[in-house]
Amino acid sequence: MSADSAPRRETVTGVPGRRRPRTTSGSDEQSLLSVTSFRSLMRGQLRAGLSAMACLAVLVGSLPLLFSLFPQDPGPGLPSRQTVMWLVLGIAVYPLMLIIALRYVRRAERNERAYADLVER
Repeated sequence: MSADSAPRRETVTGVPGRRRPRTTSGSDEQSLLSVTSFRSLMRGQLRAGLSAMACLAVLVGSLPLLFSLFPQDPGPGLPSRQTVMWLVLGIAVYPLMLIIALRYVRRAERNERAYADLVER
């Protein structure tokens, strides 16, 4: 087969001569307000997420410091370091994580409610 007899390749992107109508959902000012408010929502959600992660990092990052405060071989009547570690890791950390998570969810819902109120206006 020679190069002359091969058919020319074409890229088909749709019906020829037919253009999609351009749709707008209102004036440019309203769409700019919508984009701006959506960006504001995204910034608020990012801020809420980063603050929750920072609180969690401080909580978990301070545990080694807390564990180093307890002596390896405490005196009589004091719990050992290993007992304190198990109590802190097994009991005390989870309620604090739950509080951080609940505060994050409440803040995220408040951000979404504020965005919905702004969009409905």
